[in-house]
Amino acid sequence: MNKLVPPMSSLSLKLPTAGGGLETYRLAASRTFPAKLQGTLNRVAFSAAHVVADPRADVDPWLTAAVDWDRTIAFREHVWDLGLGVAEAMDTAQRGMGLDWTTSLELIRRSVNAAKAKGNALVFSGAGTDHLAVEHAKTLDDVIRAYEEQIAAIEKVGGRIILMCSRALAKLGRSADDYAKVYDRVLSQVREPVIIHWLGDMFDPALAGYWGTADLDKAMDTAVAIINGHAAKVDGVKVSLLDKQREIDMRRRLDPRVKMYTGDDFNYADLIAGDEQGFSHALLGIFDAIAPAASYALSRLAAGDEAGFHDVLGPTVPLSRHIFKAPTRFYKTGIVFMAYLNGHQDHFTMVGGQESARSTLHLAELFRLADAAGLLANPELATRRMKTVLATRGIES
Repeated sequence: MNKLVPPMSSLSLKLPTAGGGLETYRLAASRTFPAKLQGTLNRVAFSAAHVVADPRADVDPWLTAAVDWDRTIAFREHVWDLGLGVAEAMDTAQRGMGLDWTTSLELIRRSVNAAKAKGNALVFSGAGTDHLAVEHAKTLDDVIRAYEEQIAAIEKVGGRIILMCSRALAKLGRSADDYAKVYDRVLSQVREPVIIHWLGDMFDPALAGYWGTADLDKAMDTAVAIINGHAAKVDGVKVSLLDKQREIDMRRRLDPRVKMYTGDDFNYADLIAGDEQGFSHALLGIFDAIAPAASYALSRLAAGDEAGFHDVLGPTVPLSRHIFKAPTRFYKTGIVFMAYLNGHQDHFTMVGGQESARSTLHLAELFRLADAAGLLANPELATRRMKTVLATRGIES
């Protein structure tokens, strides 16, 4: 049986290969997705959004975050136009890897205001303990106070809360009771239901042993008990463990009032589609890079066209698996590179200098996979920009 091969465009460039050579790569025919949501959605879908750095600021990038606020907010408006929510000041925005709490709060304030101006577009924002240096955290009460401070600041500017994992709690928490004490105190005070965020240590090694144990089965028992015990204060839980079956198992154990938001950037298509026992909503970093395709796929799912959903979203999964490959914490580089290729910013510069975190070979493969999935919105622009980046890395196309 002959395999259907997508047609090729006339665009080509030289890309590096694993053996140290170059190959002529010819782009596939482009695929166009709507710039605004078509129809409706039957899943709640958040894109964790990146920040656009200001490359003209006179700062030391490893030490100080300089943000281009106009382009950063413009990207969020792009996400909202597509019917997606914004998960603000999260891991994808380089929280804890270049973006400090002070800058995060300013980002949250601007994003919440922009969402209101957009007709109360959906935005939840990350509250953690990252202004408390881990070495300065001596007791669980220190952790609680740090959470309380960030929650109060976000609520003051009108924001909804995503309760992020705490590096300080990961250091101090020794048991399920320790975690229950912190979450009980914090959840009892929030104004509106929050999203609980369980971020695996592949995303942040400092979170190893979260929920008081390295045993993920026991950790899930603790998390489910805490969440279900506070179901009235929990909108949902985002799980980022890159483990499809574990997410499904947890989803089936949650109180019916609590949503499961997949954070699985390897298996999101199947988890969102769901099965006869339920489905996951979405809060994904990869949706930053594939927002138009994600919006259109989700609209097809809502229209009852599951085949159309998989036809669009399925080809994005290899790209996502590549962007989020180990060391997974460096995935932000691929997210911002996609934003550069697709014209959402005019440079490939990141806060924290993180544009250097992935190799030239990694970026070249990203380009191939994005093209294969039809995710290059303007292939001519993307090709030109890919050539520019390659030239700065010593490869003339």
